Order: sequence, then structure tokens, then C-alpha cells
Amino acid sequence: MALLLKNAHVVDPSVELDGVVDVLIDGDKIAEVGENLAAEGAEVRDLSGKYLVPGLVDMHVHLREPGYEVKEDIESGTRAAAKGGFTGVCAMPNTDPVTDNGTVVEFVKARAAEVGHCRVYPSGAMTRGLKGEAMSEMGDMGAHGAVAFTDDGRGVQGAGMLRRCMDYGKMFGKVFMSHCQDEDLVGHGQINEGKVSTRLALEGWPAAGEELQIARDIEIAKLTGAKLHIQHISTAHGLELVRAGKAAGVQVTCEATPHHMFLTENDLDETYNTSLKVNPPLRTDEDAEAIRQGVIDGTVDVIVTDHAPHTPWEKAREFELAPFGMIGLETSLSLVLTELVNTGKMSMARMVELMAIKPREILGLDQVQVKAGSVADLTVFDPSATWTVGEDGYESRAENSGFAGRTLTGRATDVFVGGKQTLADGCIC
Repeated sequence: MALLLKNAHVVDPSVELDGVVDVLIDGDKIAEVGENLAAEGAEVRDLSGKYLVPGLVDMHVHLREPGYEVKEDIESGTRAAAKGGFTGVCAMPNTDPVTDNGTVVEFVKARAAEVGHCRVYPSGAMTRGLKGEAMSEMGDMGAHGAVAFTDDGRGVQGAGMLRRCMDYGKMFGKVFMSHCQDEDLVGHGQINEGKVSTRLALEGWPAAGEELQIARDIEIAKLTGAKLHIQHISTAHGLELVRAGKAAGVQVTCEATPHHMFLTENDLDETYNTSLKVNPPLRTDEDAEAIRQGVIDGTVDVIVTDHAPHTPWEKAREFELAPFGMIGLETSLSLVLTELVNTGKMSMARMVELMAIKPREILGLDQVQVKAGSVADLTVFDPSATWTVGEDGYESRAENSGFAGRTLTGRATDVFVGGKQTLADGCIC
């Protein structure tokens, strides 16, 4: 049955659309977009007061399956994604077994097709077992549907190994996503090195531990001609390095997370809240402001969550023993609306670019546009809905949100994936 979405405020800068129109969905495609549409026999939904945009994509998510289903699995992770308004996520390869060959890529795709609530785009490891010692089967993974290559979770430590991966892997046309962390310099760092780490007696993690590898990876991308994407950038100087790389013509893009924009090291205190222990760590107020400005001015290409679920008992351990990471799929859109769009710092169109258009462009996915003939991957949200994070629990199997207790304004209400509704009036279908 056709579905007619009436009176939504549609924002899609790719087709220069910003206004109240109707959208007719027939099967898995958008059949028509316009004012005062009618369709005999179609189910009609009135979306007055709500926004409709191309389906959001998070290109940095840890679904944990296979191997770590106790933390999260593809069903629960994609359920959280749909709750947060996402129609697609890119799954990181630090699973067990590591996603470093076509067989594991096929497993992830098959599980997502069976139990997923949104599209899942697997990424593949750059090196076997994420060990940084030998190249992975990049050609095999690309042939089976991997959309990117990354050793996310630790990053490739050897410059020569990274060069070999890029020189070889660039023939497959995929982007190389880099977790920039000089492990020798970072050592056993727990939080950002500075006054807060000193006050809390926690080992410091210098900003240079991230920045040195950003500079190195940009130079290697320039040398090889490969496409480079810097993951979860967290420092002002790191952003300057990316800006300079772009100006020099290097194929480099970068992403930022809500927690690196809207939380800082000053949110850490004597309670030692392990939900605030993330990799890279929360930085200074000045770093967070620089990242926010980079998001607004276009230096940052994509907003991601780095959704990293862990069990309650893991996060209940001493700060030094607890794993890095926080969940973010269910709060990302709401945080961006609350902190940037609703405050007038950023336009709704820019939000769509950051969370829907650029992720697909970087990953080489077909674009979704609100026009006739496009696949009906759509996100609908209420910009005025007010809610408190964690008050009603989470769709994710994990609860390690660094924003728990925060009141946000704006929330996804409906999600359509290939015309099929996966979120209806805020409830998972």
C-alpha cells in the first residue's frame, strides 16, 4: 500500500528543498513530492509540525557482533539506531573474529538482513587481526560489500604498513578511516593530560598523541593518493592539520562526535564517571569550541557517534580498568538539534549535510534525496519534543551514556528504510 506523508517540513539541500510539502511513498521508492498531493487508496499520515529529511547515516558505530554480543548485537544496535533516527550505520571491524575477510563481512550483512532495523554497511580491517603486521584481504572484503577500511580501535602504528595498505587498497576505491593514536606516546593515558588529570590523579593522554598521527596520515595520503578520513577528531590543532591538508589538495575528510563537542574534561570529577571515559578522551573547553566551529564552518565533514556499548559490570570497575567508550545512537540527533540547530548556531540544512549527505558521499553509497525515484530512506523528527536521556531506558543493550540525565529538545518520531517503517511515533516497529 502506498503511504502519503502530509504537511512535513522537508529539508534537503541536495535538491534545494526547504519547505512544507507532501511526500508519497510507493513500495521502496518516493513516488512524488509536492503540495496538496492526493493518492487514492494510500495510507495518509499527517506530519504537521515535524521535519522530514533524507535518512540519517552514522558512519562510525560498534555493533559488537560477532563475538561481543554480551555488550551489543546487530539487532539491539540497529534498534538503537532506528530510535535515534538513523536509516543506516557503518559497523566497525573490531569484532571477534575481526572483520578482516569476506566471510565475516558476509556474516554481518546476513545478520543485518535477518534482524536489523536499519541498513548496516560493514567496514573491513586494514590489517589482519588489527595487529598492524600484515595487510588484510581488502580486495575480498570489497568484493563482498565492505564500504571502507579501518583498524579503528587502535590505529595502524607503522607508517610503512599504512603506506602499503593505502598503496594496495586504493585500487578498490574505498576510503581509509584512521583512528589516530600514537600508542607509544599515549601509553596508559586515561583522560586528557592537563589540570584535570593531575587533580584526579589519572594518567594523562597528551593531545599530541592524536595530532602526530593526524599529521602523519595526511602526509601518507598525500604520498599515496588514497582517500583518508580522520575519525573522532578531538583537538583544535588536529582540526587545523585537517584544514591545511584540505587546502593542499589532499583527499582528507574528518568526523566529530557529540561527546567531543558537548562534553569536556571539566565534566570529569571525583565521582570518576566511567561513562565519560572515551577514546580519544574528552578534551579542553577550547578544543570543544574549535570542534563545534569546525562543524559549523565545514572543516568537519560528518557527525558520528562512535557508539561504543559495554556491559554495566565492565563500566562499574575502577576508572583505570573500565573500557573506553560511550553509547550515542539514541542521543546524537537530539544533541545536535538542542545545542546547534535550535540555538541558531547551525542551519537545519547543514545538519542534513553532516548527518545524511556527506556520510554517504565519503562511504561511496548512493545518495538519498527527497524527490521522485529516490529510495525511501527517510527520517522524521519533532524539533520541539522534550525528553530526558535515560529516563525511559535505552533501546541499546548498554546504558553507558555520558549524557544520562540531560534534558534535550528534538527527537526522531518516524524512520523509513526502503519504504518500510522501522520507527513509528517514537516506537520501534
